[in-house]
Amino acid sequence: MTFATATIPSPTGDLTLIASDAGLVAILWDDDAAAQVRYAPRRADTHHLVIAATVRQLEEYFAGTRTAFDLPLDPVGTYFQRDVWRALLTIPYGETRSYADIARAIGRPTATRAVGAANGRNPLPIVTPCHRVIGSNGTLTGFAGGLPNKQLLLALEQRVSAAG
Repeated sequence: MTFATATIPSPTGDLTLIASDAGLVAILWDDDAAAQVRYAPRRADTHHLVIAATVRQLEEYFAGTRTAFDLPLDPVGTYFQRDVWRALLTIPYGETRSYADIARAIGRPTATRAVGAANGRNPLPIVTPCHRVIGSNGTLTGFAGGLPNKQLLLALEQRVSAAG
């Protein structure tokens, strides 16, 4: 399978978007070199319907005019990972949940560490809002895009929510 791709600038650094004909497969951070190999071969295609929609919606998100994404998603993961990623999609814009909250939401209350691992492997950051997951004590914990980007995304959402 050949994936369509585009790299766009964002406040969090360059993001590489990867899509199949079924939907958005991945959003890669600048330093996701290992993940990029998994999605080869790729062809640059900013006109691909999913890529074009993702670019537009991410631009709106960063401008503070979009609080929810409406994109076809096609992430690859285990059943457990996909359960976690679906639960992330239910976290309202501008709010946070703990790893324990997500574990309870998927009916696996003792799987907090496994939820953390699945959260860290989320192939669709920002769109599937893994940045909204924090430690039970309210602290910011690991984030594949780096803690400064997690802080940036949460601050953006809090600012937009407060203004709305």
